[in-house]
Amino acid sequence: MGFMLEGPVLEGALVRLEPLERRHAAELAEAAEEDRSTYAYTWVPRGHETADYVEAQLARAATGRLAPYAQISLASGRAVGATSYWEPRCWRSDDRLDAVEVGFTWLAGSAQGTGVNAEAKLLLFRHAFEQWDVSRVDLKTDARNARSRAAIESVGARFEGVLRSWSRSWAPGEDDSLRDSAIFSLTAGEWPECEQRLTARVARHLSGRT
Repeated sequence: MGFMLEGPVLEGALVRLEPLERRHAAELAEAAEEDRSTYAYTWVPRGHETADYVEAQLARAATGRLAPYAQISLASGRAVGATSYWEPRCWRSDDRLDAVEVGFTWLAGSAQGTGVNAEAKLLLFRHAFEQWDVSRVDLKTDARNARSRAAIESVGARFEGVLRSWSRSWAPGEDDSLRDSAIFSLTAGEWPECEQRLTARVARHLSGRT
């Protein structure tokens, strides 16, 4: 059958990534409604849609191509967003995982800029490179989403280019339209330096400095 994505619990000092379950839906509904001003190009469920969103993610997880997480703030103990491993790719004959994408990521307004995103990426990247031994991790976003592109670059991923009409647009008023996707990656050779930078960034947040 090939490699089946299954993400374990990943815990740091600011955030714990728990495999997504139905019990997370109520807290995610509250998180999604805090401040939606940064979601212009990213689909984030409305509060009343969150239960269906969780069901859809669990259905994708059952195929082995998605490992969805709830992001739990250790400060509050509550779910403040979601993220996932996505699109496992195996090119070698032994079904080892060669590459994986990190995506389906969103955070409540109150969790943005707190170090949660940086540490979540640190945990996800570390597991992918050090436990799964991948050669690369991919990230992508709407090419127009300057905020998301800056956030992806800030965690150490490199811009590779824009794939035109690559995937569905989530921008308001663009139903059934395709978007251009900006593609970023981090390779195994780049991971040690990236890990140092992300670790230092998380430490600054823990010490109260941004």
